Amino acid sequence: MTELTLFLCGDVMLGRGVDQIMPSPSSPQLFEPHVSSAMTYLRLAEKVHGPIPREVVPDYVWGDALAVLTEQAPAARIVNLETAITTGDHHWPKGINYRMHPDNVACLTAANIDCCVLANNHVLDWGREGLLDTLDALHSAGVGTAGAGRDASEAAAPAVVHVGGGTQVLVFGLASASSGVPKDWAARAAVAGVNLLPDLSEETAHTLAKSAQVLRQKRDLLIASIHWGENWGYGLPPEQRRFAHALIDGGFDLVHGHSSHHPKGVEIYRHKLVVYGCGDFINDYEGISGHEAYRGDLAVMYLPCVNVETGCLRCLRMIPMQIRQFRLNRPSPHDAAWLCRTLANESAALGARFDIQEDGSFEIREGGTSACI
Repeated sequence: MTELTLFLCGDVMLGRGVDQIMPSPSSPQLFEPHVSSAMTYLRLAEKVHGPIPREVVPDYVWGDALAVLTEQAPAARIVNLETAITTGDHHWPKGINYRMHPDNVACLTAANIDCCVLANNHVLDWGREGLLDTLDALHSAGVGTAGAGRDASEAAAPAVVHVGGGTQVLVFGLASASSGVPKDWAARAAVAGVNLLPDLSEETAHTLAKSAQVLRQKRDLLIASIHWGENWGYGLPPEQRRFAHALIDGGFDLVHGHSSHHPKGVEIYRHKLVVYGCGDFINDYEGISGHEAYRGDLAVMYLPCVNVETGCLRCLRMIPMQIRQFRLNRPSPHDAAWLCRTLANESAALGARFDIQEDGSFEIREGGTSACI
């Protein structure tokens, strides 16, 4: 095996309204300033897109994405899970709290997810006990985790996905305070929490890369999965680009960024992929007004094909999806073209060019030459 395909996406938010349509919903009680029940989000979505079924089958939320996963057969499937999996009732007083009932974890295994990155600003929404419940639920289901743990050592350790042919994918989960992660959530020597970055300096990036290289075996691929930045806006802070470049300079093969509620620009740096913001992939935002110009209902499946000998990108295929009725659907050609144009414009300054395909997907080009070589 000289190359393999990965599946990456952004925020998978299975709590709140989405949890309410599953076979074992949590208590709908919320502690938000203006909304006291998760059923409110369900009703808002139904108001704009019609009735949503209840007690859905485990793979319901993945919708049309499942056929793509079957066709593309990625060797590793990696998501950012922005939901605690717990029955606990002790919420962290931060305004918005996501949780999914542990009995609904089959919605992740139904899509054969290999790794849930947990270094984000929602995994401790139900306290440290909720985080421990989340780890137990995922590990019992055979799903790997990265970026959070029972102590600092576990939080910093990578998820290891064995893909055959003597190759492993090592996923390191990292969180930045810029995404809204409270400093108190940082894992410590004997305290559960997330792998919180001290800063986005090049020094920190080099330290992380050096530690990752110690764990690397020949033919392993190293992924830095980072929760950073604000929810809305296409701008890329200079420190994010410097940090991503420093990670790749230090030996990482791919930077998987998330936190933004809509997809952002992508870059190929030294022939390796940097996705600065994957955008939301599954959420309960239908019917919520504001930020419509960013088209947060449009999601992307990122399918990079990587050379396992060099870590270099061979090809990036991006398949658009649209969130409707709390599931992923193929968008119209018009919406797919809008998303392609938008991402092409945002990525142009980073040296990446897109080609839209007949099926509505798009591929990335570098420096005027196809990255599929």
